[in-house]
Amino acid sequence: MKVGVDPSLCEAHGECMTILPEVFDLDDDEVLQIRDGELESGEEGPAQRAVASCPKGALHLSR
Repeated sequence: MKVGVDPSLCEAHGECMTILPEVFDLDDDEVLQIRDGELESGEEGPAQRAVASCPKGALHLSR
């Protein structure tokens, strides 16, 4: 499973970073950065919570 972001919707609230900082980060320009590749074992549940917590609905999960 992978996580992605629609940059046109993301407003960098950082809720996802609070839940899963190993995957989500904001760069110096406050643009959301997501670690490339498949989620690791144990990250799928927190990633689902991060997607659900996004106030703008900018995050998504894919297989």
